[in-house]
Amino acid sequence: KMAGSSTPWIGSAYLFLQSTCKTIMLPSLYESSQKKPSVFRALKLALADSTGSMNGVDMLKVHCSHPHLIVQLKFCKQENCRRFLQSYREGALQRSLQSHLQLSLAMTTVPLEMELKAGSEHLDNMLKDEDRCLECIYREKPDRLRDEEITELEECLKSLTVHQSINNNVAVKDCAPLKSLSLPYPSQGSSLPPPVSFIFQGQQFDNRTITPDDHQKFAKLVSKKWKQVGRSLQKSCRALRDPVIDNLALEYDREGLYEQAYQMLLRFIQSEGKKATIARLIAALEENGLISLAEELLGLHSNEDC
Repeated sequence: KMAGSSTPWIGSAYLFLQSTCKTIMLPSLYESSQKKPSVFRALKLALADSTGSMNGVDMLKVHCSHPHLIVQLKFCKQENCRRFLQSYREGALQRSLQSHLQLSLAMTTVPLEMELKAGSEHLDNMLKDEDRCLECIYREKPDRLRDEEITELEECLKSLTVHQSINNNVAVKDCAPLKSLSLPYPSQGSSLPPPVSFIFQGQQFDNRTITPDDHQKFAKLVSKKWKQVGRSLQKSCRALRDPVIDNLALEYDREGLYEQAYQMLLRFIQSEGKKATIARLIAALEENGLISLAEELLGLHSNEDC
């Protein structure tokens, strides 16, 4: 057996990453004080995508060994490791990391090659035998605690998520070296670009990112239905998954419906980045019968109709 009933399941593996584009050197980007936060954030979000949890796998250290960026991983539950292996085997982890790197680094594409090792075992050669991969990872216990640099990056990422101002800016004065993390978080979903237009009530509209004016109008007019809209957006936005919406309702109860709705849409915008489009918001409004609000955001009538 890999673990006794009273023994926690802990294993370790190394993820080797290399860009197949000669002009993109991942170790050089990570060694850059300006780019490091963006690369770290992409790694963190892609690993979270692979396990379904921000805490599903722990990064202990990131090694720069040209041309590879090597991430030492620690798994604390067998089910998390199994989900990671499935994501890795199916190519979902690779696609997710490419997408997050592309958005974080503002590049058109970041093609990647990956390799997974546990000790002397090359797991890529046995991916179809998931139990054997699990055994190899379980045999390799982590040989170190989390690197101090990783801890600092983690803490700054958390603090930037918490200290968000109402103006859709992020407080970075306590974490100056990581100021690039103040960019909106990249999308958790598909790497496909948003459509350039969409149809609403038979008319074609240009798609665009949600503006501050949209944001304020939505918060002002959506009233009690902000939760329903949030749950519609939740289907394609991991940042709004349960229990986030209920927690926002409790946290901003005293401030009222405007602030609750504002903070919900703020989560969506910061999580989805450029993919926080008006088309997605309009679809969520349509789904909940808020046609008048949708028309208001698209400039189809005056405020008196709302």
